[in-house]
Order: sequence, then structure tokens, then C-alpha cells
Amino acid sequence: MIIGSLKLENPIFSAPMAGISDLPYRLIMKRHGAALVFSEMISANGLFFNGKATRDLLNSRTEEHPLAVQLFGDEPERLADAVKQVEDCGELIDLNLGCPVRKVIRSGAGSALLREPNKVAHIISAVRRATSRPLTIKFRSGWDHDSINFLEIARIAVEEGVDAITLHPRTRAQMFGGQADWQQIKRLKEALSIPVIGSGDLFSAVDIKTMFEQTGCDAVMIGRGGYGNPWIVCQALELLAGRPATQPSSAERLAVARDHFELC
Repeated sequence: MIIGSLKLENPIFSAPMAGISDLPYRLIMKRHGAALVFSEMISANGLFFNGKATRDLLNSRTEEHPLAVQLFGDEPERLADAVKQVEDCGELIDLNLGCPVRKVIRSGAGSALLREPNKVAHIISAVRRATSRPLTIKFRSGWDHDSINFLEIARIAVEEGVDAITLHPRTRAQMFGGQADWQQIKRLKEALSIPVIGSGDLFSAVDIKTMFEQTGCDAVMIGRGGYGNPWIVCQALELLAGRPATQPSSAERLAVARDHFELC
């Protein structure tokens, strides 16, 4: 799996999740085979004001690299400045255009940006000029059912220089309800020449294998399916290699739970 200049061992990634994908979580997912792990979303405004809590989210260890750093904000120049501050923290920069949480939406960031394609273009252009690191975006299919515009946003992103795109095929209005429409990932893959990463409703190794088969995506990103279940990564890799998925014993589950506790 290749994203820009970054060569990865396999096509299974661990998603950025606020309050979840901290350093201990990322280390556990990395130890179970995730080729790329993502930080929690980092506020460009928090970096601008030098907030300690924001800086703490960048704590890392060599073991978890390659690491993707995800940023969010709504001002092109402030995001470009944020990239310059964090690009040495990871090997890839990701822009959050999909967070549906009200607090983020009120600031004009996250999936609120899907309503402003021109601003998306300005943001990606400014960030692309600010870094030579591989650059990706993670976004949703649209604001609501009546404004699904993921193909338009993807076209803009490609024109402005992103190296790969992650689609969670739900609208902002859906939040995490209903079912992710994987056919949108397939349509996106058919429309683009850059790598497409699929996300949404990956709760088992079988789900991961099925998403690859049904969408033709280049990689998958595991979000909620990794909660308490890092084995989903190695099990999926086994299925993709044509081998049966290995089930962890109770002793193995306990050992990893203790490891996670000690890391915290």
C-alpha cells in the first residue's frame, strides 16, 4: 500500500477517533498489525494558541510509526500553519472533513465544511503548499440526504493535491446511525486514480474482507470495530491471505487488556 511517498506494510489502518485513538490505543493497534495509525484530531486553533491539552495529543513513541496526524479547523492559513508545527510528528497529514459532533460543527470545521466546497479547495491548497508530507482527507458523503456531494469534494481534493481519500459513507445527519452505504466507496474508487480508503461498519474481519470485495477500495480504516478488539486487524490479514482467522484465547485477551491498562 502506497500513499504518496509513504510505503506501508499492508492496507489496514486504525482510524482517528477523539477520546479513543490516544497513544496507548494506537500502540495496541500497531502491535496487532495496523500498518498506519492516526492520532486523535488535533485542533489548528489549539496549536495556534499553544494549548497544552492540544500539544499533549501529539505525544508519541517510535514504535507506533508510521503515524498519521489528523488536523481540524476551518481557516486555510491557520491549518497551513498547524501543518508546519506538526509535520515532524508523523509521516502523513490528514484533514478532518467528516466529524459530525456539534461542537466541531459550530466552529465551521469537520463535516460543516462539506457545505462549502470552495472553502475546502482553499484549505487543501493552503495545506498542500505548506508540506511535502503525504496528504489525505477523511470525509463523509455529504451534509444530509439531500446534499450528498462526496464526488464533488473528492474531485476538488484531487485537483488540490491530496494523495489519498478516506470516505465514511454516511451523511453528517446520520451521525453513526443507519447503515454505511459501501456502494458510495465503490463509486468513489471508480471515479478516482488515487488510493481510496473505505471506512464504516467494519466490526469483524469478515466485514473487512467483504468491503474490499464489494468496493475495490485500496485500504480500509477501522474505527469503532477496534474497540476492545485489536485482533480484528491480524484476523483480517489472515483472511485476505487465504488463511482462517485465529481466535484469541481468554488468556491472550486478558494480557492485552492489562497491557492497555499499563500503557494508560
